[in-house]
Amino acid sequence: MNSCVLMAQIIQDPELRYTSDTQTPIAQMLVQFPGVKPEDPPNTLRVVGWGNLAQEIKDKYFVGDRVVIEGRLGMNTIDRPEGFKEKRAELTASRMYKLGPDTELEAEMPTGTSTTNAPAPVSATKSSNVVVPMRGRTSPTPMPDPSPVEERDYPYSVPEPSFEPAPTQTSRSGSSESQKDLDDIPF
Repeated sequence: MNSCVLMAQIIQDPELRYTSDTQTPIAQMLVQFPGVKPEDPPNTLRVVGWGNLAQEIKDKYFVGDRVVIEGRLGMNTIDRPEGFKEKRAELTASRMYKLGPDTELEAEMPTGTSTTNAPAPVSATKSSNVVVPMRGRTSPTPMPDPSPVEERDYPYSVPEPSFEPAPTQTSRSGSSESQKDLDDIPF
């Protein structure tokens, strides 16, 4: 499944166009997000929204807004006037969320040596009324003790699992008239 979540800043106002056949609205804009390393230049990506989301993008989002975009990533091939083809990434948005004005975008480097934690753009927030990324900086707040196992969030009882071995069937050895060899191969 192709799924992408990106935190970025809008650097070009959304443009609204319509398809020629069904007049479906299409919004497109450019967003920018930090490079992987601090010395890397920021990356730019075209974001496209279709239908009702396109109208919402045009009405609610402007240059300078910081957003979280959910969607799928695709590659477009463009014929250049110089005679070669260029591939460009494009994010087709399925959802967008505006971040608060005091959210800063920055690249965060992973602290461990694991290769599963790829660096991603994260934000540091200065107030509590904005979207906070899952890997964002958090203050050391004590976690409440987990509730006992006996307390359940649902009103139904669940039978305790049984760990006894399943009964096995034993086959009779010896041949009888009732057990025919259904195989015609003589060996």
